[in-house]
Amino acid sequence: MIKKLKLSDKNVDFLKKIEELSGEVITRCDQCGICSASCPMVSEMDITPSQLMRMVQLGESEVMESKAMWLCASCFTCTVRCPRGLDLSKVAEALRQVELRQAIDHIDVKKLSKDEMKRLPQIALISGMRKFTG
Repeated sequence: MIKKLKLSDKNVDFLKKIEELSGEVITRCDQCGICSASCPMVSEMDITPSQLMRMVQLGESEVMESKAMWLCASCFTCTVRCPRGLDLSKVAEALRQVELRQAIDHIDVKKLSKDEMKRLPQIALISGMRKFTG
C-alpha cells in the first residue's frame, strides 16, 4: 500500500506558486536523478537538482535558503535528458523570482561613505541592492 503525502495549506501554496511561475507541473517529477547526474554545476551546489525538485514537490520553503537555485546555469541539459520533459531551469528561475520579489536590500546605501558612493559604479550598487544573495 502506497502512503499518500498530506501537505499543509502553506506547503501547497508554495508548491502552487512555483508551479504557476515556472509553468511546470513539478509533481510530475518521479525523482529518477537524471537531472542531478547531468548537471554541470552539481559539484558547486549544496543540494542536487533532484533534491531541489523534491523540496518544491513537498512545498518545503526551506529550499529558498539553498544556493542551488542561484547556481543553475540554465544550460537545459537536465531538460533535454528528463524522461518527463520537465524544465528544471524554469523551476530555478521561479525560485529566484520569489526571492527577488521580496525586495530585500543586502546593501545599505546609507552606510556607504561619500568616497565609496563616488567611486563605486552606480549600476553595481543598484544591482547589489536587489540581487546580492550570498
